Amino acid sequence: MNTLYDSDTFAVVHLLPDSHVGTDMAEGQPVLARHGFEIVDKRSGKEVYLDGLWAELFQQRIAAWQENTPTQEEVEDTLEGYAELAQNPVVVH
Repeated sequence: MNTLYDSDTFAVVHLLPDSHVGTDMAEGQPVLARHGFEIVDKRSGKEVYLDGLWAELFQQRIAAWQENTPTQEEVEDTLEGYAELAQNPVVVH
């Protein structure tokens, strides 16, 4: 898990797949089969998890940001669009 962005308004975490897929039998916890991004809207206390095609598209956005550094306002505007999808309350896990 890598924190990619953290401001007063949003946090973005990149979750990486585990080296083994399925369920960790000792812990009984699911493990990730592929990477994804968790975007937390700190204002609403909700989060959205992007995986699959959504994660790939978001990763392309991050790659573009690495080539042309955006302003904080541009980043926040983009995250605001994803935050509109957030339905899940943030839960400590």
